[in-house]
Amino acid sequence: MELTTVWFSLITVLWIGYFVLEGFDFGVGILLPVLGRTETERRVLINTIGPVWDGNEVWLLVAGGATFAAFPEWYATLFSGFYLPLLLILVALIVRGLAFEYRAKRADPRWRARWDLAIIVGSLVPSVLWGVAFANILRGVPIDADLEYVGGFFTLINPYALLGGVTTLLLFLVHGALFIALKTDGDIRHRARALAISVGIGAALAAVAFLGWTQADTGTTGSAVAFVAAALALVAGFVQEERRLWRQDGDPSGVTWAAEQLRTLTQPGRLVGTDLPIVAYLADRRVPGQLVDSSFVRLGTGSLTDGEILDALEGAPAVVVGRLYAERPALVAALRQRYPRQLTDESVTIYFAP
Repeated sequence: MELTTVWFSLITVLWIGYFVLEGFDFGVGILLPVLGRTETERRVLINTIGPVWDGNEVWLLVAGGATFAAFPEWYATLFSGFYLPLLLILVALIVRGLAFEYRAKRADPRWRARWDLAIIVGSLVPSVLWGVAFANILRGVPIDADLEYVGGFFTLINPYALLGGVTTLLLFLVHGALFIALKTDGDIRHRARALAISVGIGAALAAVAFLGWTQADTGTTGSAVAFVAAALALVAGFVQEERRLWRQDGDPSGVTWAAEQLRTLTQPGRLVGTDLPIVAYLADRRVPGQLVDSSFVRLGTGSLTDGEILDALEGAPAVVVGRLYAERPALVAALRQRYPRQLTDESVTIYFAP
């Protein structure tokens, strides 16, 4: 193996490390106004990346230094031809770092709102422009015999590059939402998980479109095999996640058990002694009204707060709760107060009034 190949492989690893680790930083920053509904929630979101955001940027510094050391002509052409987008990225990273440091210096809401905006913009700009830059590197840009870039700014803003920017933006959003779901609990966690699933579909479609376009333009047999393997891994990951969530929410055996128990409490779909036909099944999905059994319907509550869930259950004579909701103790306590009697299986619990 030639030394140039070793250096190129090392630089590839460094850039991958940067995008993997800094990707969730950017995602959390962009999602600040989406998942941070209150000042406390926004503080929680910032705290999730507070200990790591600056350390993650070391990968960028090392990748740039390695490029300069091993491939100085590539470095020179890249930083001169991509001067404006790289300058915008640098300014965005500087402003973002200042926002993390200065946001908590004053308790003034307007002060914090301005720094929050700096975090959002400072995360959004690199998320898009890194994708645009690397898409142009993959496809190639016009250079002359002296290895100088001969295109203009709008040469870099082409449909393929813009698709690359959208792809990295969506991937970072999914990464950030998943990181928030791992590092928090309660309502923020559930909203982040629901958002990750919905945005993940768009990210997968954008990634497939971008990789397919890349394969059609510059692909080889080896890259085609890698593309198919990545697509299969993506599908397998979605299937596995669906199975995991279904087991948490209440697997088929748990739903069957709940239906059988409810039949002993109901008459033709209605609870004994009431005229209420609906028994709610809490599942971490947003599929309101989906029929699970003739005795009860499924209420998707993945993005709702505890109070919103309790309001939606107003008047329901009984509730079937999936195992996932054990992670929401305040909601469980409120349900126990409203429904004094419970029946429990391995995966679901039925709450009902005397």
